[in-house]
Amino acid sequence: MDPLINCMLFFLFTCTAIQTLVWLLSKSSSKGKYKLPPGPSPLPIIGNLLNMGPKPHKSLAKLAKIHGPIMSLKLGQLTTIVISSSDMAKEVLLTHDHSLSNRTIPDACYALNHKDYGLTFMNISPRWRALRKICNGQLFSHMALDASQDLRLKKMQELLNEIHNSSLKCEAIDIGSLAFKTAVNLLTNTIFSMDLFHSTDIAGEFHELIKNIMIWTGKPNLADFFPVLRTVDPQGVRGRGGFYAGKVIDIVRDLIDQRLKMREGTGFDKMKFNDMLHTLLNISQENSLEIMDQLQIQHLVLTLFVAGTDTISSTIEWAMAELLRNPEVMLKAKQELKQTIGVGNPVKETDIERLPYLKAIIKETFRLHPPVPFLIPRKAITSVEICGYTIPKDAQVLVNVWEIGRDSSIWDNPNLYLPERFFGSEIDLKGQDFELTPFGGGRRICPGLPLAMRTLLLMLGSLINSFDWKLEGDMKVEDINMDDKFGIALEKAQPLRVVPLIINNN
Repeated sequence: MDPLINCMLFFLFTCTAIQTLVWLLSKSSSKGKYKLPPGPSPLPIIGNLLNMGPKPHKSLAKLAKIHGPIMSLKLGQLTTIVISSSDMAKEVLLTHDHSLSNRTIPDACYALNHKDYGLTFMNISPRWRALRKICNGQLFSHMALDASQDLRLKKMQELLNEIHNSSLKCEAIDIGSLAFKTAVNLLTNTIFSMDLFHSTDIAGEFHELIKNIMIWTGKPNLADFFPVLRTVDPQGVRGRGGFYAGKVIDIVRDLIDQRLKMREGTGFDKMKFNDMLHTLLNISQENSLEIMDQLQIQHLVLTLFVAGTDTISSTIEWAMAELLRNPEVMLKAKQELKQTIGVGNPVKETDIERLPYLKAIIKETFRLHPPVPFLIPRKAITSVEICGYTIPKDAQVLVNVWEIGRDSSIWDNPNLYLPERFFGSEIDLKGQDFELTPFGGGRRICPGLPLAMRTLLLMLGSLINSFDWKLEGDMKVEDINMDDKFGIALEKAQPLRVVPLIINNN
């Protein structure tokens, strides 16, 4: 091995060992001051990192059955509390929300100073409060989304035309890629009143950018578990993640510059561009750039792309896979759509409230396949006592919504896909029913929830109502691979490829 590498490894090990020794001494001196939740015994230096495995949502669910619904781990130097029941989730997301509302910021978010501008990972601050107010009151309000629904309907119709052409050729479609492209088109029209892509190649390139941001931000990173390593970025996570994020921000910056030039010109039609960007630029002018300057707009749009594309596409892919595996559910969904809007007619956002079974399908998909299995990690602002145990200040808190969705004490036949379980149920997705919180809860609930639900229901309803579907080749429904791939978004390990068929109305 290269002597330089040997020296670097020795230096890193020494620094880590010293910091671990300091932690052990401080722990010893504070022994008796608080009682951590139970958990597996940590190894020296690395703690419980080996307990995580390649699919931590499943590994930690098994450990919770041994140690309980509130469990402590030591991930390197990071004290981590894992929540695995709806009762404990309520304690974190509601009862002690104010004390547990900061974020554990991954080292990848230090790139481009995204930690200071990205709404998802920003800690509680006046800037965060102002941004949340803008999101809730203007960007994602029902009035704002109603104003832009025709743009999304137009993009959906273009998608259905594209699928129709594939059906004429009996071509198989990759549902995940199709849903991602659609999510991007719907989002870019909501933000910019335009298509971001003008060719399949550009769309594919942007898809890879977003995918790589998700991959590198969600990659297990030694610098997150051993802060001393942040100075050297040993795995290149911050560097690579920042590179891909920078590419997206370059695209967004160009679009903002184009709009600013248009606004300065004569004959600018405000009604033609009554979109999110128009709202953000107006806010920027009104508050003299104190909160919503161009840099903040760039990072906010980056957040919307990352949060609103892969999570949407993975949910649509899981839903379609479950519908193909459960043809009786698919038939009921088709019957509801037929009776409500007619076979083949476009699904509109105004139809959503009249489609309770379709809404139940989305809920059931979230229950079994939450897009973010641990939600976004929280960080304790101050020490908090729950059920006689202490979550110490600065500890990371993970809520395993994947495990809660499979809790047999909450759900009958939890491993079966049964949308009917939500009929007559008051459970919704707004963060107050802790059996089902795919968007989080409390102050940190996802502000884009209203747009995400419209997008999911519009897209899935359109796919179901406009076509029949069969698997590629001679594949049978029982052969569909339902394994997942862990990351920030919980994706199918094997893409779902299906052939669209024109519906015979006779």
